[in-house]
Amino acid sequence: QVNLVESGGGLVQAGGSLRLSCAASGRTFSIYAMGWFRRAPGKEREFVATIRWSGGNTYYSDSVKGRFTISRDNAKTTVYLQMNSLKPDDTAIYYCAATKSYYSDASYYSPRNDDWGQGTQVTVSS
Repeated sequence: QVNLVESGGGLVQAGGSLRLSCAASGRTFSIYAMGWFRRAPGKEREFVATIRWSGGNTYYSDSVKGRFTISRDNAKTTVYLQMNSLKPDDTAIYYCAATKSYYSDASYYSPRNDDWGQGTQVTVSS
């Protein structure tokens, strides 16, 4: 099992920036990829971005492409989400996830079999 702790959420005005961090501990040697998801009030959880631990390949949802950047620090076993040009629609709880598995759909992480953090609130005011 991999334990994940997110940090860096908060309140920001539209157009501003935030950087989220997700620190992994436990069986981190087994990580294949890590990603970010979000759940806005009244909506389903949605994929935001993912990064392969080896090689650093990244993939983004269309809604954040060009504004958000996912990166990793292998030595710290930490993944980051730099969020720029934030919009009120970005308001959500942001969750970090880690998977040991390869999925043909890069935006997919198993709710049951993969590891998830507790989430961090991001609120963007207009």
